[in-house]
Amino acid sequence: MPLMGSLYVGSSGLKTSQNALNTTAHNLTNTETTGYVRQQVQQSTRSYLQLSVDVRSVNNKQVGLGVTYSRVKHIRDYFLDKIYRRESGRSMFYEVSTEVMEEVEGQLGEMHGEAFQTSIEDFWTAVQELAKDPASSVTQGLFVQRGAELIQRAQAVYKGLSAYQDNLNMQVKEQVDKINSYGKKILQLNEAIRKIESGGIEQANDLRDTRDQLLDELSEMANINYGESVNGDVWVQIEGVDFVKGPRCFEMGIFADEETGFYTPFWPQNASYTTDANGNKIYTKESIANAHVFKFNREISTDLNTDIGGLKATLLARGDHRADYRDVADKDKYNGTDGSGNFVSQSVIMNVQAEFDQLIHNIATKINEILGTAAGVTTGNVTYTDENGQSVTLKNAQYCMADSDGYMRKDDGSPIQMFTTRSGNGYKKMTVTGLTDAAGNPVLDENGNPVTGDVWVYVPEDPNNPSSLYNIENLQIDQELMQKPSMLGFRLPDGSEDQATADALKAAFTAEDYTLNPNLSKRSTFVSYYTDLVSQIANTGYVSRSIYLNQQDTMESIESARQQVSGVSSDEELSNMIKFQNAYNASSRYINVIDGMLEHLLSTLGV
Repeated sequence: MPLMGSLYVGSSGLKTSQNALNTTAHNLTNTETTGYVRQQVQQSTRSYLQLSVDVRSVNNKQVGLGVTYSRVKHIRDYFLDKIYRRESGRSMFYEVSTEVMEEVEGQLGEMHGEAFQTSIEDFWTAVQELAKDPASSVTQGLFVQRGAELIQRAQAVYKGLSAYQDNLNMQVKEQVDKINSYGKKILQLNEAIRKIESGGIEQANDLRDTRDQLLDELSEMANINYGESVNGDVWVQIEGVDFVKGPRCFEMGIFADEETGFYTPFWPQNASYTTDANGNKIYTKESIANAHVFKFNREISTDLNTDIGGLKATLLARGDHRADYRDVADKDKYNGTDGSGNFVSQSVIMNVQAEFDQLIHNIATKINEILGTAAGVTTGNVTYTDENGQSVTLKNAQYCMADSDGYMRKDDGSPIQMFTTRSGNGYKKMTVTGLTDAAGNPVLDENGNPVTGDVWVYVPEDPNNPSSLYNIENLQIDQELMQKPSMLGFRLPDGSEDQATADALKAAFTAEDYTLNPNLSKRSTFVSYYTDLVSQIANTGYVSRSIYLNQQDTMESIESARQQVSGVSSDEELSNMIKFQNAYNASSRYINVIDGMLEHLLSTLGV
């Protein structure tokens, strides 16, 4: 090889070693950088110069042109990344679920010395004391006072659950905004990477690291699919729907329900809409019904991969409305199989709200029922004339005569209700034209004539009228009874104690007539009902935490495997640095030798 050509070979080694040192230094600098993937130098020989072709020779005469810095390899394992992102989404799902369960336990006060259990037990104690001495104004006052404390504490718990529900609602919006921002950034990175790599000379490895880190974080919030096109662009799907594709990012929309204020993520491209005078798109609850990002009509299961993503877990925990006892009254509604789209059974907050409200509703209505029976309330068919002159019959209505002896009655003659709605209209006074008993037989007076006149008729709860419901938010202790607990009396018209009514109240607390929800068969008393509710929360929380901890172990194992492939090892990089420094020094000495030989040759020739 000519000496001048030898200088070129040495120069190529010098440049290549310098570039390799730069790459090694870059790796060492980013040892602690989140998402950084180590870069590996790949060297290759340059093309050869052919000096002559000799058909009689095995090999042609060729001269090498040195070494070249062929590329910087981006060290990643596609399959490990795929598994990591799937399992990180599952881990976040159970992390959110665990946090929600712990917050619910805190709301009930079981871990902070303010347990609602105390309120239940205090009220039960007041009922027992009342049964010992029904006619005592002291036990009557204690009974009413403990009832008021029960309602007050129940409302505080329910309000806390609702406030946390609102907090989760805001988290939904924040996560949707973050997901959309990630989509836009991925789109920008796609364009930047494409520009750099389009010449086929450079690899935009640092930008790829940033993009991969965004995919890691995106996978924690939702179940994603992704891939890379031939031009280096990454496409992303969320829950099977295109999110980033080609030159577009299909952002998630967020719909705020006017009634509840709850946010629902949806895909605008799959929803219908109308436009206002300014051309703005208007979406309604009905128009986005088939465009929801998440479908909750499938069982939450690891086998089905329906337990992936922090956003889904947050939505599931929050639910879609404030739940009350109506949500656990019907099995199909509770399980979401009635076509309403409800998913109470799968929502932590809604489940607790509904079961907790059911407990208070049952206590209130049962005690009112017992007091009503003592006041002479019975069931029958009530016929009256409405304001339009039409005859109307109320089937199986609860009523009592307005001219009764006044036992267990208020000053206006209506039956005492310990627990009333905020409107206070538990009974309505009306003039009847006929009464029949439950069997359809006319109710007759002492003279054998059909009973007519004024009666007090119980106003039943209307599921479509929130103000008529005996739920936690709408309950209160009757204000007149609060002022005069002695109205209860517990003395019959003949002056004797009404021990039977007091015993009935006591028996109501010991009767195992209640279940937490339609999916359970275990029956409970009022006191054990709450214990079962707390146990259910604790057990569900334990399961969620166990799965979460197992997921953490899985994540650590996968991340360790990823780091072995793509993580920066300072020891390895220092070893590479020594290697490339020696190569640099060798190329430098090689050039010095060639330079010396050229100088000697030229001086010999007298040039």
